[in-house]
Amino acid sequence: MNLMRKTLMLLVACVAAFSASAQYSVDGPKMTRRQYIDKYKQLAVEQMEVYGIPASIKMAQALHESDNGNSRLARVANNHFGIKCKSDWKGETISHTDDAPDECFRKYASAEESWRDHSEFLDNSPRYQALFKLDPLDYKGWAYGLKAAGYATNPKYAEVLIKIIEDNELYLLDQGEQLPTLAEKQPEEVVVPVEVVESKEKIDVDNYMISSVTSKSGRPIYHNNQSQFVIAQPGDTYETIAREFGTNAKKLRKINDVNPAAAVAPGEMVYIKAKGKRATNGKMIHVARPGDTMHSISQQYGIRLQSLVKINHRSADSQVREGQQIRLM
Repeated sequence: MNLMRKTLMLLVACVAAFSASAQYSVDGPKMTRRQYIDKYKQLAVEQMEVYGIPASIKMAQALHESDNGNSRLARVANNHFGIKCKSDWKGETISHTDDAPDECFRKYASAEESWRDHSEFLDNSPRYQALFKLDPLDYKGWAYGLKAAGYATNPKYAEVLIKIIEDNELYLLDQGEQLPTLAEKQPEEVVVPVEVVESKEKIDVDNYMISSVTSKSGRPIYHNNQSQFVIAQPGDTYETIAREFGTNAKKLRKINDVNPAAAVAPGEMVYIKAKGKRATNGKMIHVARPGDTMHSISQQYGIRLQSLVKINHRSADSQVREGQQIRLM
């Protein structure tokens, strides 16, 4: 009996030890804000150099959205910005209760992939293009601009980001200066009011365009690289769009770098004013994704196709490989 009791106690102890180990592997010791900054500050700078998003803003958003890297989404799914699946996501997913039970969120292979996906979201959404025209050191302008563009519904969202940036001197990253490491500086942990922490908003990638400027028919007009474009709707042709804006289809096709017989498909960007000769938003490089062409890149950034191919010493029909760097200026 004594032996059975000892055996049972040993078995219970082993199960408890295994459970504790499993829990630790998922949750682990919590990171402090300073530890998170030290771990990802170089990634923030690299993202700034490629996409033109201030490193201070990227870091502040990551800290806020991931609870300093301690949220379940960050630890289990490497999702540091709380981005949901949506219809265009083809990667792995994870169920997580947020605004509703068991919502679908994106799961990444690494934190770096999460950071890059968030940068692509901002870079490719017309509603945020005005931010890329700001002074690269204007983190306050970015913070208020994100809020104004509808990134978050929290009325204090801009102030939250600015406080995180200034309390942790993240603006030094934008200036190319080094932040003190954890060993060099042990600041007091920043305490954000509970009501702010609990009101984290998740990005809704389906609701990505906001514009107060419309055509006479009510069609939204968007601005990109000091030019203007509209989004083609079902039934649109270059002729119907040209009539709407008092021009002709031949001119529209020339502005959009397509051949004289080209048709327009729903969802396409159709420029109604001449595109620029190079990017003017501070972004210097585009990292090619699957399906990219020189023409699609020229449309995305509002750069004339002839200028883009000249900058890159390529031809208009040259193939673009995934991961290839295309210069924008």
